[in-house]
Amino acid sequence: MPGGIEGAVMKKSIFAVLLVLSMSFVCLFAAGTREGVPVDWSGFTAEAAPTAEVRVIALKGPTAMGMVELMDESEAGPVDGNDYSFTIAAAIDEVTPKIVRGDVDIAAVPANLASVLYNNTKGGVKVLAINTLGVLYIVESGDTVASVSDLRGKTIYASGKGATPEYALNYILSQSGIDPWKDVTIEWKSEHAECVAALAATPNGIAMLPQPFVTTAMVKNPKIRIALDMTQLWDDLQKRSATQSTLVTGVVVGRTSFIEEHPQAVASFLEQYAQSVAFVQRNIPEAAALIEKYDIIPAAVATKALPYCNIVCLTGAELQAKLSGYLAVLFDQNPKSVGGALPLDDFYFSH
Repeated sequence: MPGGIEGAVMKKSIFAVLLVLSMSFVCLFAAGTREGVPVDWSGFTAEAAPTAEVRVIALKGPTAMGMVELMDESEAGPVDGNDYSFTIAAAIDEVTPKIVRGDVDIAAVPANLASVLYNNTKGGVKVLAINTLGVLYIVESGDTVASVSDLRGKTIYASGKGATPEYALNYILSQSGIDPWKDVTIEWKSEHAECVAALAATPNGIAMLPQPFVTTAMVKNPKIRIALDMTQLWDDLQKRSATQSTLVTGVVVGRTSFIEEHPQAVASFLEQYAQSVAFVQRNIPEAAALIEKYDIIPAAVATKALPYCNIVCLTGAELQAKLSGYLAVLFDQNPKSVGGALPLDDFYFSH
């Protein structure tokens, strides 16, 4: 009976499909015309896809900052066909089990952890994008350091022994002709806060710190200044290399099974994530307010730290070139830092 319940249900279903189609067209048109971010449409089709649930987790700090505009937009409902749920984690121990168990679909994690996960899950994750380049800086409470050579004979306070900060520091020192074990004294602390305290208590003290701890330290002690940018030093050294890499802090990974089952959802995420990163790069006060809203760091700190956090969205061939070279540097120092082996090409997502 066309006038009965079945007819009403059919009308509602047709209306719902038409609504999804029209909304998808509007979202795609808006995303394609938003200013400033080049769009690669090769992975998109004109067909509308059903709404996909996408569970995202990120660590507090720079690796989560680029997501805040997308997080804010998603509060109003699905964005370009994706119904997002976001979680901000305080420690990496909260993130890794969720990825392995399949409790989340996409995660912003340290670059080397992505490789460890890939190896430990036998290809169970792929890296979708680099989201943060280097955030390490040499700072001092004096004015004695203007180049890497000025570190010779000095004491450097640092945290992250046995992790990427140590490998990055060793690489830059050794490639600059300084023996990390003989020509400098590196005093390893258990936390960044201990480095800040040692820096404040030592005349002309020197420390290696990441953002936003650099900004926090400078706000508390105006005598502290940025002496050297580790990312720039890395890039300068790489100019001699045939295959150039860069210092990478964080990446975005996706579970391989999710990527294969929901290719349109992943393509949509990458498009919207690129737009969110562009917003954060260009609208620092507004982005800082959102960063505080989502309890990542206070807005006052974010405002000053954002220009030094190197937040990006690098995909495709650029992603593979820069990240593979960076992981190779870590592997040469300690294979365990990347999970025992360098990832194969299937680690790098290409759409």
